[in-house]
Amino acid sequence: MTAEMVPGTAREDGTLAEQLSARIAAGEFRPGRRLSEAELAERFSVSRNTLREAFRVLAEQGLLEHVPHRGVSVTAPRVADVLDIYRVRRHLEAGVLARADPRHPATVQVRAAVEAAEAAAAAGDWVGVGTANTAFHAALVSLADSPRLTRTYRQLGAELRLAFLVIGDPQTLHGAFVGRNRSVLETFVTAGGPAAARELEDYLTESERTVLGAYARLGLG
Repeated sequence: MTAEMVPGTAREDGTLAEQLSARIAAGEFRPGRRLSEAELAERFSVSRNTLREAFRVLAEQGLLEHVPHRGVSVTAPRVADVLDIYRVRRHLEAGVLARADPRHPATVQVRAAVEAAEAAAAAGDWVGVGTANTAFHAALVSLADSPRLTRTYRQLGAELRLAFLVIGDPQTLHGAFVGRNRSVLETFVTAGGPAAARELEDYLTESERTVLGAYARLGLG
């Protein structure tokens, strides 16, 4: 199969919605950008009906929004969205961590993400730090052994990445949290889930303040 899609079908490596989601997360389609049905239908060799279904799925996930008289645009999260995203993160991530066992196999993934972030920071690769930081939080959620929680966090993380793209400063967003990742991991391993969860709640509150501060500097509401 070629890299382009057969009309009306999905790519070999994922559905059209998944492909568009990945490109949004990578910053190819920036927050606030209007998406042209005609352009994307031709680009991906799909019908407009197929494209509209993908748009519907991504709108349900909070990644796209329908603007009256303007069509479909990539969501640009507002302050209220950021507040809600972090509210859910505190419940979800800290709740999972509080009940987790440090001997869980996913702890290896948590440690690998911490080490990847440290290596990227040492190289000055702040985009890489952001990728590793995302993997760290996803690995924490995987400690629950729940596919549904994993799916929920994947969607939440995609919305959060849109907020990060709005800000566009990965060093400010992620640099201060490389050490915090290590600290949460070591607390989890040595003191257990409840102690690590309390630390993670403080961590997420600080991260939220970082994002909101960046929004304020940019004059975003």
